[in-house]
Amino acid sequence: SQFIPIVQTKSEKKPAVNGSYVAQINPADKGCLLEKYSSKYTDCEFGLLANLYASEGQPVKASGRTGELNFVSCLRQTLEKHYGEKPVGMGGTFIIQKGKAKIHIMPPEFSACPLNTDEDVNNWLKFFEMKAPLICQPVIVSRDPGFDLRVEHTHCFSHHGEGGHYHQDTSPDSVQYLGYFQPAELLFRIDRPQETHLVGRD
Repeated sequence: SQFIPIVQTKSEKKPAVNGSYVAQINPADKGCLLEKYSSKYTDCEFGLLANLYASEGQPVKASGRTGELNFVSCLRQTLEKHYGEKPVGMGGTFIIQKGKAKIHIMPPEFSACPLNTDEDVNNWLKFFEMKAPLICQPVIVSRDPGFDLRVEHTHCFSHHGEGGHYHQDTSPDSVQYLGYFQPAELLFRIDRPQETHLVGRD
């Protein structure tokens, strides 16, 4: 499955509000099944891999795609070009307001055989073309400062039952993005794996 975390943290005046979603393969029709996390669980916990970002955000608008890179990769490479060797993190939310996007969802069971190449990973994942509006949660680091990071990772959800891991819009001429981003002040690396690889980092 793909977990899309959206949590309003608790304060002195109110408890935490968990608005997160989970996208998974529907066992009935092998399509996308998008569910609110709070419909099944009452906690704010999770396991496995996650890039998380806390932000108030600032708006950015973009229309059309002229190159091969996706929206998130364009942002990340712009940061890398500007800041060079200095790693800069950024996160927030963007909405694909018009168009469609290529999205994957992990199958319900882990692969029975090792996934040793990107091709192996892509053959195992389930890909869909999903329609706007899609609400996406990116975390971007301009370059890895030696912490074994995924330098970009984006999951999305919608109010029409679609969501998962964002790869690329599939309608470059008509796509429209509205984003809210903020640079990170701190980076925390939690539970770094002892053994690593570069397979399936997209």
